[in-house]
Amino acid sequence: MSGYILAIDQGTTSSRAIVFAADRTIAGSGQKEFTQYFPQDGWVEHDPEEIWDSVVWAVKTALTNAKLEATDIAAIGITNQRETTLIWDRATGKAIHNAIVWQDRRTAGLCAKLRKAGHEKMVSKKTGLLLDPYFSGTKVKWLLDNVKGARKRAEAGELAFGTVDSFLIWRLTGGKVHATDATNASRTLVFNIETNSWDKALLKLLDVPAALLPEVKDCADDFGVTEEALFGAAIPILGVAGDQHAATIGQACFAPGMMKSTYGTGCFAVLNTGADLVRSKNRLLTTIAYRLDGKTTYALEGSIFIAGAAVQWIRDGLKLVKEAKETGPLALTADPSQNVYMVPAFVGLGAPWWDAEARGAIYGLTRNSGPAEIAKAALEAVCYQTRDLLEAMRKDWKAGGETVLRVDGGMVASDWTMQFLADILDAPVDRPMILETTALGAAWLAGYRAGVWPDAKAFAASWARDEQFVPKMEAAERKRKVKGWDLAVRRTLLQ
Repeated sequence: MSGYILAIDQGTTSSRAIVFAADRTIAGSGQKEFTQYFPQDGWVEHDPEEIWDSVVWAVKTALTNAKLEATDIAAIGITNQRETTLIWDRATGKAIHNAIVWQDRRTAGLCAKLRKAGHEKMVSKKTGLLLDPYFSGTKVKWLLDNVKGARKRAEAGELAFGTVDSFLIWRLTGGKVHATDATNASRTLVFNIETNSWDKALLKLLDVPAALLPEVKDCADDFGVTEEALFGAAIPILGVAGDQHAATIGQACFAPGMMKSTYGTGCFAVLNTGADLVRSKNRLLTTIAYRLDGKTTYALEGSIFIAGAAVQWIRDGLKLVKEAKETGPLALTADPSQNVYMVPAFVGLGAPWWDAEARGAIYGLTRNSGPAEIAKAALEAVCYQTRDLLEAMRKDWKAGGETVLRVDGGMVASDWTMQFLADILDAPVDRPMILETTALGAAWLAGYRAGVWPDAKAFAASWARDEQFVPKMEAAERKRKVKGWDLAVRRTLLQ
């Protein structure tokens, strides 16, 4: 069997498909952006048909660029933007409403009501999550309550719920398979991560009919085969994981204590805690890192909603740069005597603050402040937020010891940003040779299941470092900068 694996990486702003050869080199790829919809303040939506069309286009383009046919592909692995929520008609495959994106905050009021009623302790114990609009469960309830006839049709078994992976599996298999994996299920607010099953009490709390739910499988499992008419041959789908879990796998963070942080639209740091289901006392999330061969590995996760999106705002909103890659060189020209801080709470603040109502702010502006200082503040904000997550993780899991952070995502191409990250963390930062770690993780799951790629141990041994950034900042300077950041966050939370 061929060692070629096709990874579908369905992200927040674009869909990508990458064909990996057996040696993990990239044979071909395709990528297509799609529209972001903002119907109201704090609301974010995607058109499901646009997502689907972009995925099909990306797959066909990747195969063409790789000069391969569908028959050359051993298996498909899927990774996806996680908590983004869809409900569709089982008969037609058409969604009943636009997808509600993970960034969307429309259910903040419902979450506050549930917290006030004292439900968060039970929800957190079962799911490892907090009552926040970020997760899928309250989005499902909103759709059922606000789309005419949806609840009645859901109870009758006419509708299906899924995160983007489930929607793609349904479409790819021609409606034959309604499934998800344990990582995506663990982000829904209705999945018990101790029992690895949908939870009746949580479903009742959020008024979600069980008839909506997909089957939950291991990350490396049989998810059906694609319709032959789509790509010219039926291809087995053998791997699925949410994007941050796939990146953890792609970074070969298989051992407890290993940590990765992905810098894309948001920033997501994941610390492997092995078989330990660690209950956070610092408002981090406990989640399923991955589930292989029926064995669950857990993790602590910190989610930052805005990372690369702040750079996009500087490009598209403020129009200070024409391309995102210009931000690093621009930051280099900033006046070092200015202390400008950006708290990018455009859609609220994630871990460890979890304030859905917070909004973005910039502090320390003077008459001399300009584009360079704002660009520098945006890049530094990502690093400060990562430090807050790492400090919380160290408090929660004492067994972790010293941390070396493996990084990936679009922002890690900036040497300036990675050096500041190492400086402010006071810890080494490793950038891998293969930056497409999310897609690589999905590819490994499929390749491993297909029997054409190595097991976890051999895969981890092949991980290669491009560069290590080590701390160079003086301790007093680090302390001063962090103090300023902490003050900026406190002021933002008090708004």
